[in-house]
Amino acid sequence: MEYLDLYDVNKNLTGEKIVRGKGKPQVPENKYINIVIIFMQNSEGKFLFQITSKEKGNEIATTGGHVKSGQTSYEAILAEVEEELGLDISHEDVKMVDSYIFGVAFMDVYYLNKDINISDLKLQDDEVESVEWFTVDKIKELINEGKVRKGNIKAFESILDYLENN
Repeated sequence: MEYLDLYDVNKNLTGEKIVRGKGKPQVPENKYINIVIIFMQNSEGKFLFQITSKEKGNEIATTGGHVKSGQTSYEAILAEVEEELGLDISHEDVKMVDSYIFGVAFMDVYYLNKDINISDLKLQDDEVESVEWFTVDKIKELINEGKVRKGNIKAFESILDYLENN
């Protein structure tokens, strides 16, 4: 059984936990969970996106997931990349560039600049169908067509703001 820690509106741990089941977690009112997402960009300026498995809706999304009870946000993003892509980024320059409330969760947005050979990845079958590098313009086009997971849109805008200002 997997547990998720609960946070208050200021992102302080409350000491409470909930069980993570199938579907969206049932989060009590005025409490929040923590989720993480990462955007990996290569030296050509393209971003690595995945086409999720049929079980996960066949959406275009970047790598991410829930922060498990006892995990830090940073530990969670490293674990999600390892689980979904078979990629160890623990020795890379992974930066958290934003954190905001998204529904019943704090969304922590991470960024990594790294050239990754797609053929070296070991995709998690039940989560990821395939991966592909997309240009910023292509991602914007896919967003306009409603093909990108809704939870990724504001996070992607945060990444673009970060890149423009750093």
